[in-house]
Amino acid sequence: MTLGATGMPENIGFISTRFSGTDGVSLESAKWAEVLWEDRHISYWYAGRLDRAPEISHCVPEAYFHHPDNEWINSHLWGKARRTPAVSRRVRDLTEYLKGTLYDFVNRFELSVLVVQNALTIPMHIPLALAINEFLEETGMHAIGHHHDFYWERVRFQIAAMTDYLDFAFPPRTPTLQHVVINTAAREELAWRKGQSSMLIPNVLNFEKPPPPPDDYSADIRAEIGLGPDDRLILQPTRVVPRKGIEHAITLLKMLKDPRNVLVVSHLAGDEGYEYAKRLRDLAEDEGVRLVFFGDRIREERQLDEDGRKIYTLQDLYCHADLVTFPSIYEGFGNALLEAIYYRRPLVVNRYPVFARDIEPKGFMMAVMDGFVDRQVVVETRRILEDAEYREMMVEHNYKIATRYYGYTVLRESLRKLILNIEKGTF
Repeated sequence: MTLGATGMPENIGFISTRFSGTDGVSLESAKWAEVLWEDRHISYWYAGRLDRAPEISHCVPEAYFHHPDNEWINSHLWGKARRTPAVSRRVRDLTEYLKGTLYDFVNRFELSVLVVQNALTIPMHIPLALAINEFLEETGMHAIGHHHDFYWERVRFQIAAMTDYLDFAFPPRTPTLQHVVINTAAREELAWRKGQSSMLIPNVLNFEKPPPPPDDYSADIRAEIGLGPDDRLILQPTRVVPRKGIEHAITLLKMLKDPRNVLVVSHLAGDEGYEYAKRLRDLAEDEGVRLVFFGDRIREERQLDEDGRKIYTLQDLYCHADLVTFPSIYEGFGNALLEAIYYRRPLVVNRYPVFARDIEPKGFMMAVMDGFVDRQVVVETRRILEDAEYREMMVEHNYKIATRYYGYTVLRESLRKLILNIEKGTF
């Protein structure tokens, strides 16, 4: 578990409950690994669910937050005023087991640095966090904690019979752990609540490598959605959960008063139940807005479904969108915003706190609402849709700014600082 010489490639182990799919943690972790590889650092993966190559993966099913053992523990901790001795024993037993698998992971791949992705941040898996912290305390191994969503940012974690666990491990004050956050507010809260300094590394995209143009495969996607030749694809590229504020996009289309505008939601409903999706359908019908949920035709890879229908990717939707709506009420960062800029799509965005504080001051050009859709937002959106020259100037301007502040160069320089801190013994 000893580090190599300064400047030498490291074997780096990524740890989380899941590295699979298109969630923010999985996507950002893959970007980190890609940039680390430029300096010949080799990444290996530990989680309860994995879609990485088997030869570089260490899958431990009990580390997945939906594993039955962990779900039983969570059901006896969340929303409870106190826990029973039986719950404490179950936590202890699973912690010990997972700690042993961490030793196996590190020894199997001869790892020198660990990167813990959100497992020490949001308490979805208490035993895994405890195991990671105890492992670091026992070994003195250097690690980087990449924190996406702190528990104090979520209402559902305010009542729980695990205050001691939260104080101990979310995140821990382990001397060999460097902290990384994705926005300014998180950096300040971490310092205030835990007395820990951190590096701010925003979410990024590879703006140095522009996306390919639309190809023949996706040429029929508008027709498959049900759009006519003159219709506009107004894309809502998010999950169907209340904090995404999708009702504001419906209000915007109502106030635009143009039947050519069709709101297309990219993701399936169900992450937090189906009631919100039903409310959106009812609202769209009442307001005379055309709303299409297209999530059953969007996956990570192109393919045919069981009925022989073409399955598209989110990239296909971006490439054919006329406008992207992002009226979120809260976001840890806002990957969909960066994606829209990357695919050179114009945006309507709500001033959610992280946008207002960290992103908006960079000078992007967007139609911006401040909690509600007013006449000014409608006028600006209409100009974006109808003035092609203005729209082109806007998206090119945004791409240049994003390349400067949210490109791989920013991530590359930050990761080199983190690794150098370890290799020089300054952390």
